[in-house]
Amino acid sequence: MSSGSTARRFWRTRFFVTVWMTALWLPAPDQAVVAGERQDSAQAYATEAYAIRRVDRSKFQLRYRPAIVPAPVGYRAGTIVIDTVAKQLFLIEKGGQARRYGIAVGAAGHAWSGVASVGRMAKWPAWYPTDEMHSQVSQLRRRIEPGPANPLGARALYLFKNGTDTLYRIHGTSEPWTIGKEVSSGCIRMLNEDVVDVYDRVSVGTVVVVR
Repeated sequence: MSSGSTARRFWRTRFFVTVWMTALWLPAPDQAVVAGERQDSAQAYATEAYAIRRVDRSKFQLRYRPAIVPAPVGYRAGTIVIDTVAKQLFLIEKGGQARRYGIAVGAAGHAWSGVASVGRMAKWPAWYPTDEMHSQVSQLRRRIEPGPANPLGARALYLFKNGTDTLYRIHGTSEPWTIGKEVSSGCIRMLNEDVVDVYDRVSVGTVVVVR
């Protein structure tokens, strides 16, 4: 595919973002609270550097909504387990339970699997597109400033292996409709509300299993 057609596809996607954003974001109404969701959005996110807009969970299948579920077998409490086929992230807890969240995963040719650990954590990170991304979309800036429109969203967990940055992350998203799909460049996307919840429950050194 030519760079011109790739660029056109990129900007068509951005147009799609603008058109559908209103349908997915809820302005303020309360919803039933499940694992990972905060009951009072206005207070829970009052100290955030940028606004976190609640997402209409009814637009997602139940399996992509946060819930307390039986934990995948064989992992210690505190481990993050990512099932790329089911498109679910599990934060293992004690007592045979886990917190489950819906995610988006890498598109064909960009998937990654293995065992890593959280080497760095950031709130409202800037995004630095890779050279490969720049070769595909020439209009991309070298640095995308933090904020609601940043593809990394509200939080980022940087995955390291043997002390080296894998360049894969678990992060929020400015495109909530992609949850449950294979769309990213290999990173694991979560709704901003969910990645904030996970961020607050883990620390540097947390083991991450991507399978």
